[in-house]
Amino acid sequence: MSKLTPYIHSEDARAQAGFYIQALGGEITSVTTFGSIPGTPEENKDKVMHLQVVVGGNELFFSDSVFGPVQQGRSISLSVAFEKDGDAREAFNKLSEGGQVKFPFDLQVWGGYYGEIQDKYGLNWMIVIPA
Repeated sequence: MSKLTPYIHSEDARAQAGFYIQALGGEITSVTTFGSIPGTPEENKDKVMHLQVVVGGNELFFSDSVFGPVQQGRSISLSVAFEKDGDAREAFNKLSEGGQVKFPFDLQVWGGYYGEIQDKYGLNWMIVIPA
């Protein structure tokens, strides 16, 4: 059995992880900085090499991008399915703060609810309540 876990490169992994914890609930479970690697330049020692967080019951990994700027794109979206309407709407509204609603959260012709956001960090989210 395999497990797929998103790994997110960030300009500020701690802040971005905190934003998702606030929006979806959860906690940081571990942090390793580049300072643990001998010879790391002083300006990178406090940068996050690996941060693990559990949000909404799912693991996400983060890393500060120290070798170049983060490039945002539309090649991937994170889809989060909820059982309750209130939970889904709350997550949708919180994730959209400072971001852009791409598709409003609403009842769809297939019988479920769906909405899409690009958050303030440029990450795309699809919020779903299955039919």
